[in-house]
Amino acid sequence: MNYALNEDQLALRDALRAFCEGEIAPGAEAREAAGRFEDGLIGKVGEMGLFGAYVPAEYGGAGLDVPSYIMAVEELSRACGATGILMSAHHSLCVDPILNFGTEEQKKKYLPKLATGEWIGAFSLTEPGSGSDAGSARCMAVKKEDGWHVNGTKCFVTNGLEASVIILFAVTDPDSPKRRMSAFIVDRDMPGWKIGKVEKKMGIKASSTTELIHEDCVVPHENLLFEVGRGLNVALATLDGGRIGVASQAVGISQAALDSAIEYSQTRQAFGKPISQFQAIQFKLSDMETQVAAARMLTRRAAWMKGQKRNFGAEAAMAKLFASEMSSRVTAMAVQVYGGYGYIADYPVERFLRDAKITELYEGTSEIQRLVIARKLLSDPASVGQN
Repeated sequence: MNYALNEDQLALRDALRAFCEGEIAPGAEAREAAGRFEDGLIGKVGEMGLFGAYVPAEYGGAGLDVPSYIMAVEELSRACGATGILMSAHHSLCVDPILNFGTEEQKKKYLPKLATGEWIGAFSLTEPGSGSDAGSARCMAVKKEDGWHVNGTKCFVTNGLEASVIILFAVTDPDSPKRRMSAFIVDRDMPGWKIGKVEKKMGIKASSTTELIHEDCVVPHENLLFEVGRGLNVALATLDGGRIGVASQAVGISQAALDSAIEYSQTRQAFGKPISQFQAIQFKLSDMETQVAAARMLTRRAAWMKGQKRNFGAEAAMAKLFASEMSSRVTAMAVQVYGGYGYIADYPVERFLRDAKITELYEGTSEIQRLVIARKLLSDPASVGQN
């Protein structure tokens, strides 16, 4: 398959790049320092149609294909890693499960406002005592006459401060090992839930990461997503798509680091000439470009397979595994090109390095990606990596 962008996608990329360079990138340092998104940014991203990139037009979205959406995540992340994950988590982790598992009524209620960015979405699975082992969650949902009563605490919720709609996972049958958990669509105006701790992080500091505390939170019966006891199925399918978004975020951050390293190497003088003329620097830049290009192709392949409605779980895991670990390597090399200045906050590469690390951790650690790939290889080796 040819995963290169077609003419329409290239035109969209150029328009997005101009928007990101003009509206997103200049405020990245200020957002980093403030630890929040400044007034107006979410509206600007919404006006570009990015919060509903592949939402069908009938629900108010842009109706783009999945590769175009992934390209948009890369461009946003190249300008600002925190803004990239704002859009990716909203789309991949909230919009996507409603599209894939929601009733027609749920789609009509939630997708139009999510598609414009009037409502921001989040995904609430992780708990203080359950990360990679999502099946051991303890947040409970008990069915009563007036709805599902939810009690428990969730953590590491991306977009927690901004979210108006949350895909929440809670235990509905603690005695069933295979159908223990269910998924729900939770509105901010539903009584009984509040934001807890707002985490201070190593990177992507403008992106909010919060606890969500549920104390007899009443969720209407009609807000059950999919079927009772099928929450883990919803979560795993959703994370497959989310991993492609994180891979693209990693590619965008790495491209920004490479761009910055190239520019710096051509202006920084040592021993009477630009350091870009030294073979040691040229080798680093060459390695960076090769790794970024390889990660981009893996990510585009996974996006194409998702768009074709093929089984893409292993490919998404490969894309995220390679792209995230590549991003840590490439951003570290960018710091090395800068030398001592790379360690100083006056230059952006130290931020790129800090932002890159999270891509190895959320939506499944690198170790989890390796398990996903290995399971597929051992159960059906002929199906992996053949597209």
